[in-house]
Amino acid sequence: MNLSAELLIQLIILLPLVAAAGVLLSHRHPNIREAISLTVASSVFVLVFLLYRQIINGETGMVNWITILPGLNVSFKTEALSVLFALIASFLWIVTTLYAIGYMRSHHEQNQTRFYTFFAISIAAVMAIAFSENLFTLFIFYEVLTLATYPLVTHAGTEKAQQGGRTYLRILLGTSIVFFLPALIATWAIAGNLSFTVGGVFADDTPSLWLAILLVFFIFGIGKAAMMPFHRWLPSAMVAPTPVSALLHAVAVVKAGVFTLMKTVVFIFGVDTVGELVTTDFLLYLAAFTILASSLIAMKQDNLKARLAYSTISQLAYISLGVLLATEAGLIGSSMHIAMHAFGKITLFFCAGAILVVSHKTEISQMGGLGRKMPLTMIAFFIASLSIIGLPPTGGSWSKYYLLLGTLETQHWVLMAVLMISSLLNIAYLLPIPIRGFFPGKQIPAQADNTPETMQEAPLPALIAIIITTSACVLLFFFPQPLFELAKMVGVSP
Repeated sequence: MNLSAELLIQLIILLPLVAAAGVLLSHRHPNIREAISLTVASSVFVLVFLLYRQIINGETGMVNWITILPGLNVSFKTEALSVLFALIASFLWIVTTLYAIGYMRSHHEQNQTRFYTFFAISIAAVMAIAFSENLFTLFIFYEVLTLATYPLVTHAGTEKAQQGGRTYLRILLGTSIVFFLPALIATWAIAGNLSFTVGGVFADDTPSLWLAILLVFFIFGIGKAAMMPFHRWLPSAMVAPTPVSALLHAVAVVKAGVFTLMKTVVFIFGVDTVGELVTTDFLLYLAAFTILASSLIAMKQDNLKARLAYSTISQLAYISLGVLLATEAGLIGSSMHIAMHAFGKITLFFCAGAILVVSHKTEISQMGGLGRKMPLTMIAFFIASLSIIGLPPTGGSWSKYYLLLGTLETQHWVLMAVLMISSLLNIAYLLPIPIRGFFPGKQIPAQADNTPETMQEAPLPALIAIIITTSACVLLFFFPQPLFELAKMVGVSP
């Protein structure tokens, strides 16, 4: 059956809402509730894959839901970057749901129906963001995503969770109100058009100083991209359960942030324009500072999830840096890094959750010898770390190669050095964790906590999810072509 792009877009956005309703109705039947989540997640991925086939064949589609004012619509459209983002998010929705089944049950989490409900609503918002035809539509669902994920961040209901949720809302809503919304209004006033357009929406005679200031407002306003100094919401949100951390770091929130940044740079300003603005270098070096500073902070964190959170801030800045380089290689690197980082980081968070469920340990200093008890988990952590570092044979090596190529093309030697130093810092704060797990050393006896030597991995659904995402980290090294094809089409007229 050959479904039109217009129908596919609407199904992809609406089906997660159907899943949310189904989860609520089946709250007394956990097996049915989780089966609905898995079935709809799988269906959405299949539909996105059909859009991928259409995009590769040069076919696009657009659907308009409502016209508020002439030229101001809630509408949706397919393009390469949208499909890439939606492919990753929809596939990882399946995997994260599978992981959550094992984690939430084994950890005896409360309010599981609420968790699956808001997870599905968040995915609906992500899909709407992915296929937004214009900046107005994107802004609406960008804010919906913030509100939909707040109950997930505060899931535990403790004072610490509530405090983390307040920080989450304060920074994300604050940056939107102070920077993002004024930038959107200014764009509408100057250009009279918010539709994503190859080459940008501004006329050639628009004063470059206005555009330079607008670019800064957009970069600061897109708080989900976690550029310093608007990054603290991300470590604060680590009070949430591990499946929520996976959602925040790999499936939805932070990826929605860098996706929004890329759409704005490529389709509102235009790559050529961004390359000429006086504030671009400032923003590039701010991204570089974020990369190094967050890596150094990560090294000091003993809490595993906190270390991974600061690692995410650093990796997001890679994507911001790549798109601000305003070159083809930079765009390819940033686009591919959305996918490569997603698989690597979600694996690391899955492993952190597995360690918590099995051993009840959260601090890295407590994990000596844990590899003897959880060898599969620690091997997965090691492989995912290699992908975050950017070493073969893992997918992360491709995105970092193109990012380095982008700095070479623009002769930004300092930025090239920053990327290389950052990879060394990645090694310093990630690899000691599995090494400590397998080779604890004399100062950390394997039986110091009376943990039995027998193998005890995470619950089977969670372990299967870990194996899937770890395998993807390796497979994306050998088979990067589908993602590369989409990345190369970003910003190219259909």
